[in-house]
Amino acid sequence: MSRAFWNILLKDIKTYYLKPPNISWGIIFPVSWTLMFFIRSGGAVDIRGILPGVMALSVLFGTTSMLAVTITFERRQRSFERLLVAPISLNQLMLAKTTGAIIFGVLYAFVPVLFAAFLIDLSGINWFFTFISVLLIAVTSTFLGLFVAVSVSEVFEAQTFSNFFRFPMVFLCGLFIPLHNLPVFLRPLSYLLPLTYGADMLKFSINHAGSIPVWLSILVLVAYGAGLFLFSTYNIQKKWID
Repeated sequence: MSRAFWNILLKDIKTYYLKPPNISWGIIFPVSWTLMFFIRSGGAVDIRGILPGVMALSVLFGTTSMLAVTITFERRQRSFERLLVAPISLNQLMLAKTTGAIIFGVLYAFVPVLFAAFLIDLSGINWFFTFISVLLIAVTSTFLGLFVAVSVSEVFEAQTFSNFFRFPMVFLCGLFIPLHNLPVFLRPLSYLLPLTYGADMLKFSINHAGSIPVWLSILVLVAYGAGLFLFSTYNIQKKWID
């Protein structure tokens, strides 16, 4: 990677990702979800059972929220236009703008794991495959956030548009409700959402309970990530440069 790539990445980390609101978001959000299920079940919640869902949601909401702010805000302030004329390719520029969100998304995913370690026995987890699963979720979620950010012009529009994708995923991707318990007419929609495959991979690595072939989940997530990234860069080239 070029020097410009690392300079842009480090600038974003210092300017946006290390700010207290972003750091607290990565801690408060997973804890709130865990407490919600704990209270709902009267204290008898299966922490290990809901851990994949909480991890996936932490990544999804953390990465998409960060991209909605960084890209949209910089475009609004016209600082993004200066980056577009920098001696760096558009693909490298967008990878530099998204790598920080991917890194922090991975870190966010392991916050609930840290809390769970104090409450339950986490032995038997395939940590290598868990990391791969989290990384793929972080990449696809980040590029989903990029797609949203380059499709709107205001931060509040980006947040609203993000929720159009995020909240259906909470209920349709098998995070907390098994896919076979969903109404039959909703299941095809579930299999169109990338988080369904990421959550299933986490269930497999943490609880050995996945229902989708691992190779298929990896293939779908890679395809979604590549497709969202290419479509986003195409939008930038068409709307912001040409």
